Amino acid sequence: MKGRKSGGPDTIWATTSKFAPFVIEIGGFWSIFVVMVAEITVKDAQSAERGSLWLSGAGLRPTRQRLALAALLVGDGQDRHVTAESLFDAASGCGERVSLATVYNTLRAFCDAGLLREITVDGSKSYFDTNMSDHPHFYWEDSATLTDAPVSELEIRRLPKVPEGAEMTSVDVIIRLRRV
Repeated sequence: MKGRKSGGPDTIWATTSKFAPFVIEIGGFWSIFVVMVAEITVKDAQSAERGSLWLSGAGLRPTRQRLALAALLVGDGQDRHVTAESLFDAASGCGERVSLATVYNTLRAFCDAGLLREITVDGSKSYFDTNMSDHPHFYWEDSATLTDAPVSELEIRRLPKVPEGAEMTSVDVIIRLRRV
């Protein structure tokens, strides 16, 4: 690491090398990670910091892949719904070298740590939501995308009794839509 890019405080950078330090400022403190990379390019420091804080809040080790995927998921501060494939494509588009299997495993680790919520559509397609609050979803059949539905407009008056020996863990509401 040679230092901050002269372009300002919003970027961090490192030179190309086999092992490179990755430096992030968090709350006035500097954290240094050494990662094995083929190339590190200019990164948005705020996205990297948000991703790092998100991981550390759940007690997850900040590997290079986790940091990169976390920055893509929460770096801009917006909630999103992704599939493993769409996150893999976004990472690849940013020049991150990560396999699809690693993306699947990382998403599973994020879910297990309570950072993401998995929403399954049709029993086969999984979406991962960064918004951990209870809320309904719209599933757009024509584009196979998932979006948040307004929770203030959903009213569930009564649920069926839970069978003896079971407890309710959650209620997922997915409203299927087709554009006309």
